[in-house]
Amino acid sequence: MRFCPFPALRPPNELASQIASPPYDVIDSEEARRLASGNPRSFLHINKPEIDLPESTDLYSDAVYAKAAESFQHFQSNGWLRRENTVQYYLYRQEIEGHSQSGWVGVCHTEEYEQNLIKKHERTLQKKEDDRTRHVAALQANAGPIFLMVRAPAELKSLAAELEITPPEVDFTSPDGVRHSVWPVPTVHEVLSIFSKIPCAYVADGHHRTASASRCSKEFAAANPSHSGRENYNWFLSVMFAADDLMVLPYNRLVKGLNGKSAAEVLEAIQASGFACSAVREGTPAQRTDIRMFLEGNWYSLRKAAPADADPVAALDVSILQQELLSPVLGIKDPRKDGRISFKGGFDCVAQMEQAVRSGKADVAFSLYPTSTEEVMAVADADLIMPPKSTWFEPKLRSGLFVHTLDNGTAVSDVL
Repeated sequence: MRFCPFPALRPPNELASQIASPPYDVIDSEEARRLASGNPRSFLHINKPEIDLPESTDLYSDAVYAKAAESFQHFQSNGWLRRENTVQYYLYRQEIEGHSQSGWVGVCHTEEYEQNLIKKHERTLQKKEDDRTRHVAALQANAGPIFLMVRAPAELKSLAAELEITPPEVDFTSPDGVRHSVWPVPTVHEVLSIFSKIPCAYVADGHHRTASASRCSKEFAAANPSHSGRENYNWFLSVMFAADDLMVLPYNRLVKGLNGKSAAEVLEAIQASGFACSAVREGTPAQRTDIRMFLEGNWYSLRKAAPADADPVAALDVSILQQELLSPVLGIKDPRKDGRISFKGGFDCVAQMEQAVRSGKADVAFSLYPTSTEEVMAVADADLIMPPKSTWFEPKLRSGLFVHTLDNGTAVSDVL
């Protein structure tokens, strides 16, 4: 596949910690205002531009995208984002709680996405896809990277290990406790050659950004009578990680109401559905097919394996929970639309869910074993779609450390 170096816009090393921000889609406007307060260099002024407009502003109004473009130009004119002199790859390492993962920063071609060489496992929502398409068009840039994973060959990991014994160019710890380190990669053609032999990549996080990059590429091509396929708008910003190095956390469920049943009736219905049910002390599952439930002050282990001939989606714990319990027992037919269900992912969520049930904010909680990257890739390989809220990849990629512009400056294609 084509994964190439590019002429990045980057912050000066000494400003990286001030500029780097959480991705746009993991925080709301109120939290973005709080995080950016007192910091005019926060990339949230570009990625969440509504924070610099009246709170009553429609998030999808023309004013929001115009403000994003204005802030983007302001960052460049102030030297907070500077153009690199070379077409370059970067190695981007993240570390948290003893876990480390290193990804290669570059750009992918939109044709790879359209030809399903960059594989998806989620559906996109039209409103969110429209939003990111307008944001990219307003900036003429990819402001946030796509989080991709590959089955990485040993030589790629060895190359990263060699680079990481040298001092990083950028090294800081963000307020959420994640350490971020960046190295420019001197062996451009070696990395290019390794990725050319990798047959495909998988979207871990960023389905809406990927879809919007593809849409923008088509729109810009249609407006360019001299379109050749080599322009920068045909490429989008990505970070490629080895799938087996990634940390996937559970994405758990909270439900309000027991569908008219008592707790005893819920337990009886669960057992009638074929689950092996036993009382346990802890809410963290020990392995796959072990679903933990917190109900009326007690944790239970619910076990039910998928049939041997189940497809990759039906075999997932999240699917078993939905199809065999949430729908028939608790009446949650569509978890995308039913307001009685909420989702909790990330660190320490088991304790938070238990507290939610004890406080009456929810009536029952379900704790799941994390979906593995191999399961995600198996679903994508089968051209299937994961159930909603199946994976929580952590840590998230910081925005603002790298920006890919779609203008006609130094072309990515110059290295091909």
